[in-house]
Amino acid sequence: MPHNETALLTLADWRLAYRQGASVRALLTARMQRLGAAPALPNWLLRLDLLALEPRLQALEALRLAAASPDALLEQYPLFGVPFAVKDNIDVAGLVTTAACPAWAREATESATAVRRLLAAGAVLTGKTNLDQFATGLVGTRSPYGTPSCTFSADRISGGSSAGSAVVVSRGEVAFALGTDTAGSGRVPAGFNNVVGLKPTPGRISTAGVLPACRSLDCVSVFALTVNDAAAVLAVLEGPDEADIYSRFAPGPSRLPTPLRVGIPRATVLDAGQGYDTAWAQALARLQALGAQVTELDFTPLLDVARLLYDGPWVAERYATVQGLLESQPQALDTTVAAVIQRATQYTAVDTFRAAYALKAAQQQTAAVWHDVDLLMVPTAPRHPSFDEVAADPIGANALLGTYTNFVNLLGWSALALPSGFTPAHLPFGVTFIAPANADAALAHWGQGWQAAAALRLGATYGASAPADAQRGDTTAPTPATQATLALAVVGAHLSGLPLNGQLRERGATLRQATHTAPCYRLFALPGTTPPKPGMQRVEQGGQALAVEVWDMPMTQVGSFLALIPQPLGLGTIELADGQRVHGFLCESVALVGARDITHFGGWRAFLAAT
Repeated sequence: MPHNETALLTLADWRLAYRQGASVRALLTARMQRLGAAPALPNWLLRLDLLALEPRLQALEALRLAAASPDALLEQYPLFGVPFAVKDNIDVAGLVTTAACPAWAREATESATAVRRLLAAGAVLTGKTNLDQFATGLVGTRSPYGTPSCTFSADRISGGSSAGSAVVVSRGEVAFALGTDTAGSGRVPAGFNNVVGLKPTPGRISTAGVLPACRSLDCVSVFALTVNDAAAVLAVLEGPDEADIYSRFAPGPSRLPTPLRVGIPRATVLDAGQGYDTAWAQALARLQALGAQVTELDFTPLLDVARLLYDGPWVAERYATVQGLLESQPQALDTTVAAVIQRATQYTAVDTFRAAYALKAAQQQTAAVWHDVDLLMVPTAPRHPSFDEVAADPIGANALLGTYTNFVNLLGWSALALPSGFTPAHLPFGVTFIAPANADAALAHWGQGWQAAAALRLGATYGASAPADAQRGDTTAPTPATQATLALAVVGAHLSGLPLNGQLRERGATLRQATHTAPCYRLFALPGTTPPKPGMQRVEQGGQALAVEVWDMPMTQVGSFLALIPQPLGLGTIELADGQRVHGFLCESVALVGARDITHFGGWRAFLAAT
């Protein structure tokens, strides 16, 4: 079946084309010929031509022809034939890595772990993209190869440092691209170009083969047009890697708690002149329409952490990477980049340890935020500068852009930058959701719902917000790994909003569904319990369906939860109305003698409301 390659925007589009029998050679040839008609710079630092791609096309065509079926092919190679780009501080064997510094450029002898995993999944690398030199900046203007601009306004910055990667995705030139993120480089450009920017938990994706900015904080990030695509790419990239000493992959929950509690800044830094205040208000309205409980928080502790990144000794990590070049050829560096990195020389070892202690204390203090909320929502950036504004104040303009991004990696959290709307001047406005460490899969699931509700165009393309993969008949795209859980039915004081629900939430349990038991249970009010609790008993006759909630409890937390269950309660097997069997609370028969039978209320919550 013939396909129009310009209509191939998302991973789902490409997979559908291959499921329908499309040729890799035909689609990629058309794509590269179209791109070759336009200048590569300043977005691309290297764009491969068809001659360079020929060995890859031959290999993929051979795989396609040998596969038992298109579905079997895509199951084994989930990114089969999908074009992508990488930021030019990520090594690709046989290609030059410049980090936007010609004096530092060198040919890589092996590919970064992230690149190797994408290639093993069948993806097609089409080139390397521009960046702020040595990934130092959030503006995208610190490169000798030119300055990418926002895809919606030629006089405004693209954001950085992963400037080119965000732009080529927004323009629909590739399905996804890799960036890096230390202080927001995978999020700010996403916000300025109306694309998704997935910043994983530090350590979830290997940084082996990535030129370090701050090695202890760096993350490989993903730009895509849809959250579904970003999540699928994350699923391919994630996992432990012995080659990366900072690798610490750990699966987390699959869903965020319901109802979702979202914290927002009590006082936001926003440019009302650009309409950012109005766009933020619209984002808050959408958040509440999605059922979230919104709480204003004092962000001062987080902003204090953010200042450690550049006003503290972590800048010495950047110095460690470029020290030789900075000392021997200081003129080879962008003047602003050099000024930022040279600050490292003012810090002593004592300063470094004091800052490390301050960060450790801040990590302990700020972790308490997750007792009160499940998610944070912030503006991705406070404003969108023009090139002239950045030129007039290169360091100050850049620093402001990191207001809501700089603290995240220092605290080890995950984040997802999402399109939210447009300002009256037709500039993109983005928000970022921040979650605890290892909540990447749950965060992506939430982001899918947000993107569906926003229903915005995809990047700067003419594509409307894509339907779910399931609507395209593709439910086999990979998904990020999640931790093993135990389905647990609760019937009394552990229900949402009741006194013991916190025992579930503090162990990372998430609400799967509110439902009913099979009609074979009776419910009793247990006397003398604090807080008041019911006891449920399975019966042969005279039973009724009772209201329950099913929560997914991480298996690693089940033991500590069991230790909290007092007699006469215990865990047994509960049959639900749909025939599913899960673990849940049952009561010893001896404790129900003389207890009040409240079965006719249909559940504990209804009983409390009536009494």
